Amino acid sequence: MTRLDNLSFKARLALVAAGAVALAVIAASAVVFVVVRNELRRDFDNGLRTRAQAITGAPLHRDIDPNGHPYLDIGGPGFGGFAGYVQAVYANGSTLRTQDESAPLPTTKDVLLVAQGKKGPFFSNTNVAHTQLRVLTLPYAPGVALQIARSQQELDHTLGRVTLLLILITLGGVAIASGLGLAVSRAALTPVRRLTDATERVTETGDLSERIPVGGQDELSRLASSFNTMLAALEESDRAKRQLVSDASHELRTPLTSLRTNIEVLARDRKMPDGEREKLLNDVVSQLSEMTALVTELVELARGETQPEESEDVRLDLLVGEVVARARRDFPQVEFVTDLQPSELFGVPNTIARAVSNLLDNAAKWSPAGGKVEVAVRDGQVIVRDHGPGIEEHDLPYVFDRFYRAPAARKLPGSGLGLAIVKQVAEAHGGGVGAERAEGGGTQMTLRLGGSNGAKAVRPAGVRDTPQGASAETR
Repeated sequence: MTRLDNLSFKARLALVAAGAVALAVIAASAVVFVVVRNELRRDFDNGLRTRAQAITGAPLHRDIDPNGHPYLDIGGPGFGGFAGYVQAVYANGSTLRTQDESAPLPTTKDVLLVAQGKKGPFFSNTNVAHTQLRVLTLPYAPGVALQIARSQQELDHTLGRVTLLLILITLGGVAIASGLGLAVSRAALTPVRRLTDATERVTETGDLSERIPVGGQDELSRLASSFNTMLAALEESDRAKRQLVSDASHELRTPLTSLRTNIEVLARDRKMPDGEREKLLNDVVSQLSEMTALVTELVELARGETQPEESEDVRLDLLVGEVVARARRDFPQVEFVTDLQPSELFGVPNTIARAVSNLLDNAAKWSPAGGKVEVAVRDGQVIVRDHGPGIEEHDLPYVFDRFYRAPAARKLPGSGLGLAIVKQVAEAHGGGVGAERAEGGGTQMTLRLGGSNGAKAVRPAGVRDTPQGASAETR
């Protein structure tokens, strides 16, 4: 693991921000330095050109000093010494300097070519008496070249000051960038810190009601919203599981108590008449059957919530036809009338079949002997209508709740979970279920399948939303 990996995310973010700003400041400083250097050199060279034009504007004048030495008379104040040099170079290589100059400028082949008229003006750099000079060489007169040189010490001094200033600016920019990087990383990671704190609190306390304040529409706000949504879903799932366990324990308590009482009576009274013993044994078998059905349906509910099966293309009309055929065998005293129109959807065949079977069982249970149960399939909907006594208006909103049993249904066998399973299957397929009193008596229940959700169910082509109708079970 590298040293960078050992740093906190905030430190890494601050380091990256500071590094990016530092690179930008360094790049800008380098550009500024190059531009300033070129401008200074341009001005420096232009100064040499201006001086050269002033000198070459007058004819070459050779004079003799009091000591009898010839010198170049440029017709004005001297330009030699530390400030610069002026020198005439003849085509034969001889030179003529101004009166106040003591050191000659180097004479190169290129300088002689200019004196000979074979080369144009040019700039060069040279060193004289440990002084770096900038030299302009140009034609002066036939067979003569003029060299004007000026020390670059002043230019180098100015560039040095500019360089130092830019370095200080760069260091200051890096320092400011580091501070701003820390501030920005602290502000940017505040939502992440709140998310982390909330996660740790949920882990420590198990309190799924924890929420993170959300403000804005940026990515971190969306992350916090998604986290809140996840917590809400987990809280609802936990609540539903707690409620299921509570309801299941309550529902199991009564048959277990009755079963235990009957078994204790059978164990104590060995001289019980055969008729009474047979009656108690029948009660025990009946209670065991009810408990088996209850446990089976509890397992179905739990499996539907925690282990969704893979979806596939389903011909709803064919599937319902198969379920109706089984119902005809199980309830020969009831007549099933079908109107199954072709309908396709994307869903889980087994769970859909279980939901339809529960609707048919409920309808058959409430139908009188010889009564009809009408089953219709159209547009991704399964409609089941019986001709029984019907469900009371005040019971309709609750018939799909777990363990709910209307007063009239408590005399009949059942767990109160059949319609809850129907509702679960409908919602898992992006649909819904509803119940209503049918005209002419009885109950009509409608199972709507379609939409899109975790079960990957999709609405078949041509399906339109219709008012919730339904047929519900009160098992």
